[in-house]
Amino acid sequence: MTDGSADTTTGVLARAAAILNAVEACPRTTGDLAKMLGLSASTVYRLVGEMVRYSMLRRDNDGLLHPGDRFGTSTLGGLAVPILRRLRQETGESAQLWVLRGSHRLCLVSEDSQHELRASLPVGALLPLGAGSAGHVLAGDLDGDADSRALGWWESVSERTPGLTSVSAPVRRDERIVAAVCVAGPVERVPTSAGQLWGQAVRDAALEIEQSLVVRSDW
Repeated sequence: MTDGSADTTTGVLARAAAILNAVEACPRTTGDLAKMLGLSASTVYRLVGEMVRYSMLRRDNDGLLHPGDRFGTSTLGGLAVPILRRLRQETGESAQLWVLRGSHRLCLVSEDSQHELRASLPVGALLPLGAGSAGHVLAGDLDGDADSRALGWWESVSERTPGLTSVSAPVRRDERIVAAVCVAGPVERVPTSAGQLWGQAVRDAALEIEQSLVVRSDW
């Protein structure tokens, strides 16, 4: 007896793979994909929407589809590790790199503070975008706020976890935000604000990661 749900899943995966193969060879529109694959426009539109949502595809300003940023996360994480270690040493607090995953953010790199009391989240942690400085950066809130955009970072205080404060800055690739560098620590160790204390260092780390990505052909 055939499991119908398994057949459906296999069919969806096969279509997703066909779409990835097509856009890997050449950027294409949703209409191009429907004609090429012999599928209805509505089917391709729905599948492409989900693939964009989970960073399997990305759409440029001309509406053309490309392979998504999640296929470069291994490169991104490897480049970020030594930079975040230096950031942790410079600030004395935990440093993390977050990437977008649908309506959530995923912790790609985590370098914990050496303090006994610290902000600590493991690699692979998945959190909603609605709270925390990294969530706001990945959601695009920084670009929508003129003051924060001018500073280059977003600060939060006790927003996700009471007693913790953080500041995050965007990592951009071709003007897109592809990740967020974050430093977080207990409010009691911050005499002024996280932004004033760590903002420039976090922004510098994000820019260093950006510059490292420019020379990588596998991103």
